[in-house]
Order: sequence, then structure tokens, then C-alpha cells
Amino acid sequence: MKTIEINGTFRTELGKKSSKELRKAGNVPCVIYGKEKNIHFFVHENSFKNLVYTHEAHLVQLNIEDKVYSAVLKDMQFHPVKDNILHADFIELFPHKSVVINIPVKVSGDSAGVLAGGKLSIKRRTLKVKGLAENLPEYLPIDITNLKIHEGIKVGELTYDKIELLDPKKSMVLTIATSRVAQKTDEEVLAEETAAAAAAATTAAATTAATPGTPAAE
Repeated sequence: MKTIEINGTFRTELGKKSSKELRKAGNVPCVIYGKEKNIHFFVHENSFKNLVYTHEAHLVQLNIEDKVYSAVLKDMQFHPVKDNILHADFIELFPHKSVVINIPVKVSGDSAGVLAGGKLSIKRRTLKVKGLAENLPEYLPIDITNLKIHEGIKVGELTYDKIELLDPKKSMVLTIATSRVAQKTDEEVLAEETAAAAAAATTAAATTAATPGTPAAE
């Protein structure tokens, strides 16, 4: 997993008033949840661009004044209307200690079901993973090549080296959604085409009979 560096400044004051002033200046109040104590700091909102707006997970090196912390992003709060970042929570990393983090899934392959007219439906775009920092991947690859219509993949069917998936094993990660057209057999398609042709012929005959001056068929 790649590491992103973010520079910050320790907070000298806490509370809603201080947080409001920080946000007004374009900064984001943050917390590192450490082993013995929590560390309060702030960074400029632009510093999160490569960490938040991406399809991959990253480790974070937080350079806060003269201190350096290794961490992962735990959670973020966004403004309900403006969608700007209001607050960020980090978890400090320690050697030989596992961490829990959400990692995005990345789908690959051309599903047999999709090629037949089905639609890929992703139920979970991230999965909760537990493992040592050095073993955490940037994303969780899922190959859907062999999936047919109405088939899917559950958490319990996925395995990755040196990490543990914590979501319920029966939880569905993705499915190939049912497509009524794609599921029709050749016989059903032929029957529908025959019925449509018969209906068209009946309509044409009725129209001819109802037209004045049309000679009767011999």
C-alpha cells in the first residue's frame, strides 16, 4: 500500500468555537487515536485531495510540526450541503499490531452474465479488513469472469493473503442482476416473435375489412 504525506499543525485550543474558526480559514480539524493518548491537530483541506478522492486505500505519514506519525484514515465527516470535509479521524499504526481499515474492491474480468445482457450490481464498494500495515493492499481484486446471470459473490467466498475480512460472510459483495431478456430461451424468443407476427396479421386483416370499397377476397 502506498503512503501519502500530509503536513499539519497541533491545535492549541479545542472546542466548537476553535473548530469553526479553523474551518472558516480552510482547515480541517483532525484527531489521531493513539495507543496512550489522542492527538489533536489540523491540516488544510486541500491536503486531503489525494487521500479522499481516490479509488484506492493509502497509508498516511502525518508530519505535524516536529513530530511524525504513521496512520490510516478511520473516518471523515462531510458537510451535508456543501460536501466539504468537516473532520477527519486517524488511527496511529504500530509495528506488529494489526489495524482495521476499509479497503475498496476492484472488479476485473468480463462476466459471462454481463455479456449475455445482465447488469453488474455492486452491493459493497469497500470491505472491512484486519491486518498488519505492511500487508494491507491498496484495493481488493475480484474477478467476475465466470459469473452468470443471477449469480454473485459473498464475503465468505473471498480470501486474500495475510489479511482477514471482517464483514459478515453471508453478505453479498456483488451480483449479476437478473435481465428478463437475457434469460429467455430460444424457444421463448421464437414463440414471442410468432405471437407478434400473428397479432400483426390479425390487425392488418381487421383494418382491411373495415375499409369501405375494399373488394372481398375470392
